[in-house]
Amino acid sequence: MEIQIIKTRRKTVSLEVKRDGSVIVRVPLRMPQREIQEFIESHRSWIEHKCRLMEKRRAQSVSTGAPPVDEISGKEWEKIREAFAGRVDYYCKKMDVQVGRITIRNQKTRWGSCSAKGNVNFNYQLYYMPSELMDYVIVHELAHRRHMDHSALFWEEVARYCPEYAVYRNQLKKYETV
Repeated sequence: MEIQIIKTRRKTVSLEVKRDGSVIVRVPLRMPQREIQEFIESHRSWIEHKCRLMEKRRAQSVSTGAPPVDEISGKEWEKIREAFAGRVDYYCKKMDVQVGRITIRNQKTRWGSCSAKGNVNFNYQLYYMPSELMDYVIVHELAHRRHMDHSALFWEEVARYCPEYAVYRNQLKKYETV
């Protein structure tokens, strides 16, 4: 198993097993190599467990059906933007919230995000997936206009407009981005 070690200006050690099975250990700049190896060895069973889990997820993953971003025509991008703008507008009115800018991106690890300024970002691949998943992500991000966290109040807000959110949330975990 190949492990990438990244030395950074930090005080603690972090360990990450990515979806592709690669392992990254982030360590303080001055941490001795011996301590790094001891840390890795003491966490080897956890690393191996996570690698098996990621392999299983990859084997069970579902394609979004989205074409690669560089193969999307200008006309298709416009359709994608209009679809998101329409659904965001619909849910903004329904939820009585406002947003700033709506941006559609090719995100590798997120389906959507919401900034403190109220700007929302969405992964273009949602457009090619079942519409209820797109709607769930939109509701999720718009709920952040009221609660900028994932507290119980936030999830109550999501449930108010998307009662089946837990089902959709689990479905999203099965998809792998292109």
